[in-house]
Amino acid sequence: MSTRGTDFLYKWMASNVPETAGADIISVAELTQKLFADAKSIGISSTEIEEDTGSVYEAILDAIVHHEAGVAD
Repeated sequence: MSTRGTDFLYKWMASNVPETAGADIISVAELTQKLFADAKSIGISSTEIEEDTGSVYEAILDAIVHHEAGVAD
Protein backbone atom coordinates (compact mmCIF):
# COMPACT_ATOMS: atom_id res chain seq x y z
CA MET A 1 0.00 0.00 0.00
CA SER A 2 1.31 3.45 -0.81
CA THR A 3 0.13 6.46 1.08
CA ARG A 4 2.78 8.41 -0.81
CA GLY A 5 1.14 7.55 -4.14
CA THR A 6 -2.34 8.42 -2.91
CA ASP A 7 -1.17 11.71 -1.40
CA PHE A 8 0.59 12.60 -4.63
CA LEU A 9 -2.52 11.89 -6.69
CA TYR A 10 -4.84 14.09 -4.64
CA LYS A 11 -2.36 16.94 -4.23
CA TRP A 12 -1.57 16.80 -7.95
CA MET A 13 -5.25 16.90 -8.91
CA ALA A 14 -5.89 19.85 -6.58
CA SER A 15 -3.08 21.79 -8.26
CA ASN A 16 -3.34 20.61 -11.87
CA VAL A 17 -6.94 19.85 -12.80
CA PRO A 18 -8.30 23.17 -14.00
CA GLU A 19 -11.83 24.18 -13.12
CA THR A 20 -12.47 24.50 -16.84
CA ALA A 21 -11.34 20.97 -17.69
CA GLY A 22 -13.82 19.09 -19.79
CA ALA A 23 -14.94 15.59 -19.00
CA ASP A 24 -14.06 14.41 -22.50
CA ILE A 25 -11.78 11.48 -23.27
CA ILE A 26 -8.90 13.56 -24.65
CA SER A 27 -8.78 16.07 -21.77
CA VAL A 28 -8.82 13.33 -19.14
CA ALA A 29 -6.26 11.24 -21.01
CA GLU A 30 -3.90 14.23 -21.33
CA LEU A 31 -4.21 15.01 -17.62
CA THR A 32 -3.58 11.34 -16.79
CA GLN A 33 -0.41 11.29 -18.91
CA LYS A 34 0.80 14.52 -17.29
CA LEU A 35 0.18 13.13 -13.82
CA PHE A 36 2.19 9.97 -14.56
CA ALA A 37 5.04 12.02 -16.08
CA ASP A 38 5.15 14.32 -13.04
CA ALA A 39 5.04 11.34 -10.67
CA LYS A 40 7.83 9.57 -12.55
CA SER A 41 10.01 12.68 -12.36
CA ILE A 42 9.96 12.45 -8.54
CA GLY A 43 10.28 8.67 -8.36
CA ILE A 44 6.67 7.57 -7.93
CA SER A 45 5.48 4.78 -10.24
CA SER A 46 2.01 4.45 -11.72
CA THR A 47 1.66 1.18 -9.82
CA GLU A 48 2.39 2.95 -6.54
CA ILE A 49 -0.36 5.48 -7.25
CA GLU A 50 -2.96 3.02 -8.51
CA GLU A 51 -2.52 0.29 -5.90
CA ASP A 52 -4.61 2.27 -3.39
CA THR A 53 -6.66 4.54 -5.63
CA GLY A 54 -7.54 2.32 -8.57
CA SER A 55 -7.71 3.91 -11.99
CA VAL A 56 -6.12 7.37 -12.13
CA TYR A 57 -8.12 8.09 -15.28
CA GLU A 58 -11.36 7.42 -13.38
CA ALA A 59 -10.20 9.49 -10.39
CA ILE A 60 -9.49 12.50 -12.61
CA LEU A 61 -12.76 12.07 -14.51
CA ASP A 62 -14.64 11.81 -11.22
CA ALA A 63 -12.98 15.01 -9.92
CA ILE A 64 -13.97 16.90 -13.08
CA VAL A 65 -17.55 15.62 -13.09
CA HIS A 66 -18.08 16.39 -9.40
CA HIS A 67 -16.57 19.85 -9.78
CA GLU A 68 -18.88 20.60 -12.71
CA ALA A 69 -21.79 19.54 -10.54
CA GLY A 70 -20.67 21.97 -7.84
CA VAL A 71 -19.74 19.23 -5.37
CA ALA A 72 -15.96 19.77 -5.17
CA ASP A 73 -14.79 23.02 -3.65
